Formats: sequence, C-alpha cells, structure tokens
Amino acid sequence: MPACTRAVYPSAMPPQSLPRVAELTETASGIGFFLCARKEVRQTKTGDPFLSLTLQDATGTVGAKVFGAEAEQYRDQFEAGEFVKVEGRANVYNERLELKLSRIRRVHAEQDRRDGFREEDCIPSAPRPVDDMWAELTARIGAVGDPGIRVLLTRVVADHAERLRTWPAAMTVHHAYRGGLLEHILQIARVVGALAEIYGADADLLFAGAVLHDIGKLRELEYAGVPSYSREGNLIGHIPLGLMIVREASAGIADLPEDRRMEIEHLVVSHHGSKELGSPVEPMTVEAFIMAMADDLDAKVHQVRRHVAEDEGAAEFTVYNRRLGRVLLKK
Repeated sequence: MPACTRAVYPSAMPPQSLPRVAELTETASGIGFFLCARKEVRQTKTGDPFLSLTLQDATGTVGAKVFGAEAEQYRDQFEAGEFVKVEGRANVYNERLELKLSRIRRVHAEQDRRDGFREEDCIPSAPRPVDDMWAELTARIGAVGDPGIRVLLTRVVADHAERLRTWPAAMTVHHAYRGGLLEHILQIARVVGALAEIYGADADLLFAGAVLHDIGKLRELEYAGVPSYSREGNLIGHIPLGLMIVREASAGIADLPEDRRMEIEHLVVSHHGSKELGSPVEPMTVEAFIMAMADDLDAKVHQVRRHVAEDEGAAEFTVYNRRLGRVLLKK
C-alpha cells in the first residue's frame, strides 16, 4: 500500500462507532475503519464532483459517497486499496443502504490502533484459521503415497507459501476473501478423496488436482485486501499460468515420469469441465471428470450458502440469483 502521508484531519470525532457492515441500519452514524475497495470521482446532475466509494470490512461491503466541498478536500487523502478512517451516517438511496461521509482519510496505523483499528477487522477472511488449514494441507501432502507427486506438491507449496496462505479463490464468485483459495483446495481435496474411494480412482492424482487446479490464480490475481487482475492474469489467464507453474516445478523430479506429469497437467487444463466454460480441453479421464465436477460443486455450494445468508427479505425464498439462474429456499 502507498505510504501514509499526514492529512489535515480534525481529531475531534464523534465518540460513537459505526457498526460493522453486516449490522448497518438506516439510523447508524459515527466513525469507523474500513478498507477502501473502490474509489471513483463522478459528477452529480449539476456537474459537481463527488466521490463514489466501496468500503469493506470483515463482514461485507457498502457503498459510500462524499459530496460538496468535502469531496474536493478529501479526494487526495487516500486511494483505493488503503485502509481508511471515516465519519458519516447511513443513508438509503434507490432502496439501498449506503454511507454518506463528511470526513475520510487513510489510516495512520500507529495512531489509529489506539482508537481500535485492526487490519483483520477490515478484510473478509475464511472462517477457519489459516494456520489450521495450512497444517492440514502440509499433513495431507506428507501422506501422499506417490513419491513423484509428493515431491511436486512439496515444491509448489514451498515456492508459493506466502500467497497460498492468503490468496482468495476468485474475484467475486466464490471464496473471494483472504484464505479463500486454501479453503477451496482443502474442501475439494476432501470431496475427491471420498469420490476416489467410491469410484476406484487414483487418489494421489486427484489430490494433486485439488492442490494444483487453481494454482495459476496466484499469478492471475493481485491481492492486498481487495483482489484485482494482474497484467498476466488479464493477458493469459489462470489455467495456462497454472500449467506453466506445474511444468516448471516438475522439472528434474526423477519419480515423476512424463506420462504421470501429463495426467496432472490434464487435470489443470480441463478442470472447468468444458471449452465453453474456459477449459482448453475437456475431461478425458475418470479423474478429470471427478476433478471438474468437484470444483464446480464446491463453487456452487459456496454461492448458494452465501446468497441465502445475504438475502435480507422476509420471504420464504431468496431474490433471483442471476448466476445460479434461480431463487433459493431459505431454511
């Protein structure tokens, strides 16, 4: 994040705190800490500039606006991707709850921690602690029976440990939060492990697919609290990037013959299940079919649960979900 610069910002702020995003009501007002996920300078119908923002905390995102002289005063006091301290009140516009801000500036970490600022409160994260998930991943890799696959996975995980521990699994669709990719990997590992036993498939190969199928997202996405596409992510995409990572990491592994490496690569390039969904080739092995279906299942279940959890209506069914193409029953 850009280095903080001191801004002219009154220290006397209201003592009350804004509730978390998930708990915001129409009457909320006060101060709060957020991560600024988006910042745009727009114009009102009369041509006056205003700031249109998306603010984020660990529970969700909310739109925010800064109007009038304050828009000009604070427009250069922070950037998208920075933590910010705000003062404002809730406002309903077009039937959506947002924040109307009177002050905003980038966080001064040392100063603001005394007032309750914590980075982890501003960044959505996987519900399970990262250390627990990491311990499970490394234990599962250590238990792989195929020595070539075990060496390959150990290399990849060691080379990309920092990002694997924190990266989201996607921009918005599923597991789009800190630690989301690791959570997604482990859930798929459990699913394909069970299906390998049921269908007599190659369990070690499928576990490799679980770990490596989305490994290209570590290069496709940039992440500093808010995911965005990298240059090579836009130009190449995570499936070819994942293939590159596997090919590079497998070089020189004596116990990983070429045909075995190719089976792993096939899981990576076919895991979207069809060419229409972005896979260069479609599944051609039992393991590839299982892998693609497990990946789709985990992503869809995550979307279903999130849509139900986020629906605020009192009706028995949710509002229509365009991606899933249906309404959902709320239990």
